[in-house]
Amino acid sequence: MGVFATALPGAAAKCICSMPPRKLAAAIALSHWSIGLYFGGTAWLLLTLWLLAGAGTPMARLAGRVSPRPWLQGLVAAPLWLLIFVALNLPLALLGHRVGLRYGLSVESWPAWWGDWAKSTGIYVVVGTIVLSVLYGLMRHAPRRWWLWFWILTIPVEVFSVFAAPIVIDPLFNKFEPLQKVDPALVDQLERVAARGGLHIPPSRILLMDASRKVTGPNAYVTGLGASKRIVVWDTTIHEETPNEILFTYGHEQGHYVLHHIAKGIAFSVPIILFFYWIGFVLLRWLIRVRGPRLGIESAAGWASLGLVLFLLVGLGFLADPIGNAMSRHIEHQADVYGQEVIHGLVPSARQAAVDSFCSDAQLWLDNPHPNPFVEFWTYSHPPTEQRAEFAEHYNPWAPGHRPRYFRK
Repeated sequence: MGVFATALPGAAAKCICSMPPRKLAAAIALSHWSIGLYFGGTAWLLLTLWLLAGAGTPMARLAGRVSPRPWLQGLVAAPLWLLIFVALNLPLALLGHRVGLRYGLSVESWPAWWGDWAKSTGIYVVVGTIVLSVLYGLMRHAPRRWWLWFWILTIPVEVFSVFAAPIVIDPLFNKFEPLQKVDPALVDQLERVAARGGLHIPPSRILLMDASRKVTGPNAYVTGLGASKRIVVWDTTIHEETPNEILFTYGHEQGHYVLHHIAKGIAFSVPIILFFYWIGFVLLRWLIRVRGPRLGIESAAGWASLGLVLFLLVGLGFLADPIGNAMSRHIEHQADVYGQEVIHGLVPSARQAAVDSFCSDAQLWLDNPHPNPFVEFWTYSHPPTEQRAEFAEHYNPWAPGHRPRYFRK
């Protein structure tokens, strides 16, 4: 971990969100665990998939004994490989949950964790089998353009997934109820924030999630698309944040809602996905040409190549992470600005509410105040909390000679 270590003696005294020494040490240690799980986990998956790629040939033979039809063979080969992939990921998932429990970020019992793992595994295997069946069908029928056709199919599926996830998938793992049922007074305050932004968000789209069964930290998010779009506030946010901090947190999420960040994120991903699909097509052909004869893989379209396909998915997904995270940090900063502006005049100090919210999050989530710049660039989907708090403290667009980004003075 040495290359990623944060050696900043006395840094806590310079931080806006200062931490007690023991908590700061825990935050830095936790960041090292996160770095190791991410980079080490990726290396583990790449290594094991590379070594197991030859198992694709006997699996393909086994599938061939079931049926001569390639699509029926896929119903054998695809689930087998996906279960292998899940098994390879399991040690990382177990260690991740153990670390969360150790540092007090998670309170989910092991039986409950295993229940969630079983549900997510079932969804992953079913959906993955369908996706891989479509992919290999395109490989067989369009060997030189399958990557383009798969991209064309990916876009509507991605849009549908964003629409359906909060309705179909999310309720399998958490309970949701209208926030108005639990705290109507808070909803009245949130509606003032919505009105300040010229927006009417029906109370039925402001939901409370029972996050406290699993985690200790606060959060909120916007999810869905069109008729399924909603703002979700974790119950930990209600428990841990002051009313003014909650208004800022809500204002931030309203910013995602108003600024159409979900739709913009999908639009941003469209050309990126196309590029990586093409890279995958080129690399798969090269790998089969180089390693195929030794592994008994004759073509990309045969189910024997599935181990190499999974290897490329992990590798290209890793390389795509900093691109997606850069976009995510950009829109998160926009939402921070919007959130601070939209509560101006509704709380005694919008700047203080934003700073207090960020510092509360830093304490509860044990955020490293000074992450390694490379790690931040590659893995952070949000700007570091300390940077967000520093920006909020100095951002005053209503001062003479300044103007807000999203609201008139």
